[in-house]
Amino acid sequence: MPAIARSSLRTSLQRYARSRGLWLMLLVAPVGARYMISDESGGGLAIAIGDHLPVLTSPVLGIWLGIIVSTLLLPVGYIYLRANVTRRQPWQVEEVSPGSRRAIMLGRFGADVAVLLGFLTALNLAGWVLGWMLVSGPYNPWQITLALWMVAAPALIGLAALRQVFDARPLLRRGWGDLLFVVLWMASIIMPASMQGQPPSLAVSMADFTGFYAPMVAGSPHRDDNFTIGGVDVKPGRVKLDAMAGLAAPGYAPSRALWIVLSVLAVLLAAQVYRPHQAVAQQRGPGRLTRWLDPGAPPPAQMDAPPARLQSLPFVRLAWAEARLIGAGRIFKVLALAAALAGLVPDYRHAGSPAALLLLAFALSAHAGRCEARRLLGLTGTAALGPMHRRIAFVLAGTGWAIALALPAALATVQAAPLALGAITGFAAALVAIGLASLTSSGFAARVVLLIGWYVYLST
Repeated sequence: MPAIARSSLRTSLQRYARSRGLWLMLLVAPVGARYMISDESGGGLAIAIGDHLPVLTSPVLGIWLGIIVSTLLLPVGYIYLRANVTRRQPWQVEEVSPGSRRAIMLGRFGADVAVLLGFLTALNLAGWVLGWMLVSGPYNPWQITLALWMVAAPALIGLAALRQVFDARPLLRRGWGDLLFVVLWMASIIMPASMQGQPPSLAVSMADFTGFYAPMVAGSPHRDDNFTIGGVDVKPGRVKLDAMAGLAAPGYAPSRALWIVLSVLAVLLAAQVYRPHQAVAQQRGPGRLTRWLDPGAPPPAQMDAPPARLQSLPFVRLAWAEARLIGAGRIFKVLALAAALAGLVPDYRHAGSPAALLLLAFALSAHAGRCEARRLLGLTGTAALGPMHRRIAFVLAGTGWAIALALPAALATVQAAPLALGAITGFAAALVAIGLASLTSSGFAARVVLLIGWYVYLST
């Protein structure tokens, strides 16, 4: 088993090392560190206590960077883990070999942890430089390191374990896993709010996967739990945050160690419930459900048809073709009908709009990933209307679908507000989908970002 684990670890690390994305991520860490620290106006990513920024001491700087990583940057890490060079594995060989599945998954887990902690190391070095320039009071690089790693390292290790858990089950290897991650990520941020007013303890800290509650509450003046993270409006003046007292809060350090232990146990459990991949079985004839979902055979070729000629309004026809491809398949049409009927519920913003946006998040990201594939772009570039025309048509088609789904609500209320909301959300979703797909040549990143946006939209 140790030999298999070492081999899996070494193979995964070698594949990571050959990826340009790894070195780009390691370069982004020190560059982005400067923008994680807010200035006096609150610009950038701020951590505020009672609408005031904390005094930037060495441990406060470490906690600040750690909280940003463990809360706001976890989706970026998840996208990287699920979309990098190790997303495809030789399961046809591994799953028929006598090698231990636990050893293989532990090796891959170790490689993911090494990469994420490498990112944290680069951010740590950048924090030392920032501390030398920005820290008020004594400059202590080891306090920066301690605070940063206590907050962020368990969250990143847990993220690597979650990746292995999702890879263990067929249902979680694709879109459902992405949706579950968004729910878990939002829950990890919201969960500490349920502990509001309680003093730090082991139980309270175990409910805080991201690790920001105890350092902020135990170190803030008067044990104040009125704090915010992200883009906020701050008032003049700074307050003192005793970051070292927050790190030494009762139960905080044991809880961070327990989260690491639970991450390793989660990988071992995932190895026990691992379900092998299955090749698509060749059926002699389609089943009843397959026939019902099938879009149907194309019309037969007309052998005596005249030569094709240039059609009028080619861009309009391109937009119409994109709309048909986004809504291809009978299952989409059934779900679109259900989303449109949900708009008849009073207040379109709370029922119809989220239902339509969730459907479009999957449909737009799927079609964007198909049409932005690297090998397909070379072919579409030879068409009369190039890839950029098709992307514009894609955005218009996605907006059109959103407006169509909002039409029943507009007719029922005799108001234009549902159409306007549908146009705005559809345009934004289509733009994000095609933009990220064109950058990554895949619909995965677009789907994750759209699902996060949908969850935020539903919550607010």
